[in-house]
Amino acid sequence: MTAYLSIGDFSRASHLTVKTLRHYHRIGLLVPADVDPHTGYRRYRADQLAVAQVVRRFRRLDMPLEEIQAVLAADPGSRNERIGAHLDRLREQLGRTQRAVDELRDLLAAGASDDRAIELRSVPEVSAAAITEIVDAADSVAWLQGALGELYAIVAAQGAAVSGPAGGLYADEVFTEHRGEATVFVPCRGPVRAVGRVRAATVPAVELAVATHPGGPDGADRTYAALGAYVARHTLGVPGPIREYYLVGARDTADPAQWRTEIGWPVFRTGGAAR
Repeated sequence: MTAYLSIGDFSRASHLTVKTLRHYHRIGLLVPADVDPHTGYRRYRADQLAVAQVVRRFRRLDMPLEEIQAVLAADPGSRNERIGAHLDRLREQLGRTQRAVDELRDLLAAGASDDRAIELRSVPEVSAAAITEIVDAADSVAWLQGALGELYAIVAAQGAAVSGPAGGLYADEVFTEHRGEATVFVPCRGPVRAVGRVRAATVPAVELAVATHPGGPDGADRTYAALGAYVARHTLGVPGPIREYYLVGARDTADPAQWRTEIGWPVFRTGGAAR
């Protein structure tokens, strides 16, 4: 004989509220075994408790309800793939959270000061292969890696010699509006023919205050803050795009902790400009 539980008993046994159970019924995630057509009274089978436990744990792992439905409806092979993909996303999110916690602890320990080395540098004009587009800040990391891959492939295919580290130019709007013009370039000797997004470009000479950011994009704001404070204290900032030079990046190592990026703030150098 089939054992049934009222919605109240099922709620107590599953630790899902009655309101939640009704919602899961409405969306088809956890449908009662029996619903009285006259009273709407819901009854559940005892073996549905196992499904309720699975759903509850997935929700504790922040899996969206639509994805839980897809997991429950999938065959065992697809089900494991979906669960594995969600766990991978959780690990990535946990890593981001841990990095943010570590950075916050560092900030609290160090206070507002940041004594990283900053130098003034004259950068000469260079010829380069470049890609210029309007980019959303949220997409900038993926856009940068894609553009760099395309640039290096075109430069190699055309037999041009790379003459320095790749770099980027970022208009003020990238920071102030989180959407603006970005140029990524690879300095090279020899002419570069236009192919796809790639064009020949001349990257102009500039005077920069330069700081090196260790690691991936997370935490770059600290290097930018130190650089901005230095410029405010010691020299005169001038209009012009921020520059980045990618000394060590994803092309060199898969470990972001090993990446090194030089960040350059355009300045007007004077005889008294010093650290």
